[in-house]
Amino acid sequence: MRLASGFRYWYYFVVGLGCFSLNIKAQTIHLGTLSEFKGSELCQVAERTADYLRRGPNYDQRAIHGGKVAGLSFSLNQVITTLDSVCQTYRKDVRTNKQSSLHNAQYLAKHFDMHAWKPNLDKAQKVIATTTNQAKKNLLSRIPEDSLLLTKYYTKLVDAKYQRVGQYQHALYGIPYDEQNLSLEQADQLANQLTRYKYSRQQVMAGVLDSHKLAPPLIYLTEQGLHDALLQGTAVVKKPAGGYAYYNVARNNGIAYDYALDKNQQARYWYFKQVPGVMGYGIEPAHKIEILPQVTVAGNVADLGLGKLLLLQYQQSGRLISRLVVLADEGGAFDDNLFQLDLLVGQYKGWADYHAANKHLPDFVKAYVLIAKDKTSVH
Repeated sequence: MRLASGFRYWYYFVVGLGCFSLNIKAQTIHLGTLSEFKGSELCQVAERTADYLRRGPNYDQRAIHGGKVAGLSFSLNQVITTLDSVCQTYRKDVRTNKQSSLHNAQYLAKHFDMHAWKPNLDKAQKVIATTTNQAKKNLLSRIPEDSLLLTKYYTKLVDAKYQRVGQYQHALYGIPYDEQNLSLEQADQLANQLTRYKYSRQQVMAGVLDSHKLAPPLIYLTEQGLHDALLQGTAVVKKPAGGYAYYNVARNNGIAYDYALDKNQQARYWYFKQVPGVMGYGIEPAHKIEILPQVTVAGNVADLGLGKLLLLQYQQSGRLISRLVVLADEGGAFDDNLFQLDLLVGQYKGWADYHAANKHLPDFVKAYVLIAKDKTSVH
């Protein structure tokens, strides 16, 4: 039986253009039941994310930094140390045949500081004012002042062909030929001279790449299958001989995701690369973080900083549930978005089986950033 315990934490606010912290009130947060995640999988994602962070800010200034959450700044070292502590704790428990400390609220309260993250709803209000999607408008209008919107995403198990046939007319393309031997930095310097910057999703779907043989087709999908793969960022194909082939986003056409538009209306287009598993954040395919469901969230890494250990909290069937996740992925919908996280939930063919497996999950959660305490302060 897991024991309920509590954290003492502080609220922080951002006022105007200045980022400063204001202590409003110290409270005790009860964590209820820590569940819905495996310590082994949390450790794997934490370790891979820490390895990426150790590449340093010079490699990826956009994501490799301490980050800010609701006005409170963290150091990069604090973030890496926190991720390291996840695996140190998990492995110590395994060696001593001990029940998971990561599922023990008293252990978390002793070893981690907890910082409440309240949503910045400015972006949500702008989307509400511009979108024609009434369901999206209604959902964003319901975000509580003390909770984040928790959307869910999954790896798309697609029906695909290796040749264009029947309804499978839309290719998932690899990186165009004119930049296959260029690093991302080299490609960015050439920018609009390259194929991928020249065409919108609609132009690609109309056949412009095929007509000029500008990029290699990897697999062929239905029109809806293509839109789903572009939205989810990963396409998973069952191979005839058994096992699965994974295709993950690699580089895009530079057109921003428009939160006010539906997925089929987006002009943003991604070129894919075959990868060994489900891949999360990374500026180059070779160094992307391999991620796992139920312990990974996507979010605004530019502001939050990659690798935050987060505790999400919600009511489920009358029980208070708390779960740990790592911010190890992102998406175009998170640009300037500090009101939402996206939980990776698994691998599904489509909406029906996804919904059946995840309908119990809430739309809104309270979120807290966990930072490992200085060991000299733990007693």
